[in-house]
Amino acid sequence: MEEARQEKSFNSSVLEWVETIVFAILFVSVVFTFAARVITVDGRSMEPTYHHGDRVLVSGFAGDVGRGDVVIIVHALQEPIIKRVVATEGQVVDFDREAGEIVVDGEPVKGEVFGLENGITYLPEVSGQLLEFPQTVPENCVFVLGDNRGNSTDSRFLSVGMVDHRNILGKVVFNLYPFAKMGRPS
Repeated sequence: MEEARQEKSFNSSVLEWVETIVFAILFVSVVFTFAARVITVDGRSMEPTYHHGDRVLVSGFAGDVGRGDVVIIVHALQEPIIKRVVATEGQVVDFDREAGEIVVDGEPVKGEVFGLENGITYLPEVSGQLLEFPQTVPENCVFVLGDNRGNSTDSRFLSVGMVDHRNILGKVVFNLYPFAKMGRPS
């Protein structure tokens, strides 16, 4: 009788553990499917901020996307891309070709605003592949640039253009790797 009670207690404990583990796996799966994702940076377009192989935590629930936010964009190129928002809907975007700066609503936006060098933002010399400027950012869209302005396919190019909010997977909310950069993005 005592042996049967111990076996029943053991089976009950095992079932409780299995239930807890299954719940934890389901919870983590839901969180990483809908609330947050770990993304590995691919390419050099966001250097010096992010390098190839860096890992970031991205959330689609991190609030409205604004100027300076780093976002992951889908359906622009073949693979998801990581870029910085430099203008939002209704803003007029142009380039000061002599100073090498982007101009938003008539005001130059120096690279130092985003922790970059000043004077590095130019329109590449590739005919037929660029948007014509000035451009007004349409409703529910943003204008994005890579931090490595000389090596970035971004909103300057017809292939990316203005990015619809529906194509933004989420904002980078936490740097995971390399460990030296771990923490909230600056």
